[in-house]
Amino acid sequence: MKFQFDCVFYYVSDLEAAVGFYRDVLGFKLTSRDVVARFDVDGVLFEIVPGMPGGRGNARFCLKVDEMVSARAELEKKGVQVSAIEDKGQGKLAFFKDPDGNELALWEYAKARP
Repeated sequence: MKFQFDCVFYYVSDLEAAVGFYRDVLGFKLTSRDVVARFDVDGVLFEIVPGMPGGRGNARFCLKVDEMVSARAELEKKGVQVSAIEDKGQGKLAFFKDPDGNELALWEYAKARP
């Protein structure tokens, strides 16, 4: 299984306020927006994702995979505990931690329907 860089993302409690901050205050280029907002920061995909209201900010390093079930199984064979796979509509998401407890994400984009 080949893991590829997908993005870095932050959970935010107020998507509108966060878009304003990253776009208007920091000058990040907003490239698309639907359920999440995506910015291009010097060629790196940075996303802000709605989280729980009043939640604390946190970041994830996200790896794109072609097939979530296989990626999850491969990591588990290597002794890595991986969360249940969540269907987010636009793709599938799962989480795991490095030896220091830093959380990483796996993301499989939804296949285009014919």
